[in-house]
Amino acid sequence: MIITVPSPLINQPLHDRPELLRRNHPFPVLRSLRGLFVGGLLGALVMNSAVSTGQAGDTSESKLLAIATPVTASSLSLGDQLENLGRLYHNKDNPVLQTFWLLGRYHGQYHWANGSNGEDDAYESRRFRLGAQIHLFNHLTLHAQAISGSDFEPRYNGFTELWARWAFNDALQLTIGQQKHRFSHDRNVSSRYLQTLERSQMINMFAADYTPAITLSGRKGNFDYYTGIFSNAAGTDMWKAFTELDSGYSFIAAAYYDLGTKLHTDTAYLHTSYVHSDANSHATNLNRFENGISAAIIMTQGPGSLMAETIIGLGAEAGDAYGLNIQPGYFLTDKLQVVGRYQMACSNGSNGLSAQRRYERLAGLTTGDLYQAGYVGLNYFIANHRFKVMGGIEYSTLGGQDVWTASAMVRVFWGPHSGGAFPMATMLKAR
Repeated sequence: MIITVPSPLINQPLHDRPELLRRNHPFPVLRSLRGLFVGGLLGALVMNSAVSTGQAGDTSESKLLAIATPVTASSLSLGDQLENLGRLYHNKDNPVLQTFWLLGRYHGQYHWANGSNGEDDAYESRRFRLGAQIHLFNHLTLHAQAISGSDFEPRYNGFTELWARWAFNDALQLTIGQQKHRFSHDRNVSSRYLQTLERSQMINMFAADYTPAITLSGRKGNFDYYTGIFSNAAGTDMWKAFTELDSGYSFIAAAYYDLGTKLHTDTAYLHTSYVHSDANSHATNLNRFENGISAAIIMTQGPGSLMAETIIGLGAEAGDAYGLNIQPGYFLTDKLQVVGRYQMACSNGSNGLSAQRRYERLAGLTTGDLYQAGYVGLNYFIANHRFKVMGGIEYSTLGGQDVWTASAMVRVFWGPHSGGAFPMATMLKAR
């Protein structure tokens, strides 16, 4: 059985614009308490093995709208009670204002990286965002979300999203403004629902980010599509970003196909995408590969999930790159999930691949032509995706060097969910 929140497949994007990492945390008290923090996270992950959990509740639309009805802890889980966290107003019968949300997220993580050429450990406030979203006249959505830099340096680091969307109907939605570049399924999944410490090495080499764009999206039958033209530069000065379009452009086309139960699974989706980037010296994003192609299959069956995706990057000066990303997962209980990931990438250039910025480079992994990594972790959902703690360990090799990375993470968000293929806004039921 799958518990999911109904919403458009392409709805609420994410941002991945990391700043330079610092070994010394800007808040000494947090660094001095890192042992307590990590111990608490790991304790929460283990605790579920000794404590039975309640059944996750139904999150159908009727249940979501029941926020106005008094509930007790025995009738709804904490996750269900917080499903509308951040929603200040909702009235579908109001012809002017239908919904008003406050939105944001905090992602903190601690890592230990030990490699052939060095080691590093630090706590990082990975993401902090604040914003709002309103739905007007049954067709217009306005969305604004500001972001801080890594470890709040700087406190204001521009906007991940600043856009307006007009929905003509389910099959045609026009969005104009700063928005997410959605090349590949891995990139399309919001950071609120990631099952691992970071996205795959291959997609991170594309350096996709939030930039001004004009996009079209919608759903027709079993197809969801997304296409648009993007600027290739991001910055904190939004007026400059919208008016000085001198960084080249990128074009993307992507689609999901809902296979339903054709594969004899609970859910199954195919995803494919293509990106072309015409970047110049002013570009800050998508300035490595000229063309990219991705294809993925995403399936769930009972408490289990599997995602497999191939990504190809062509036209880079350092060489073309070809990658494979496989992510299995299984809900041991309704709150505890075990996840795995295997990555492999190769290049026809001797230095055609780059290590993950988080946190492999800090431990000495640099470049090469063959990358492999294996990850295993546990995710404990305190309130579904609204509040969860995660932990994992990964071994990676590149260019004859290797790195072990252990991590502990906390993830909190408020605001509207994003719909889509697993793991977007989805909890699976344990057997």
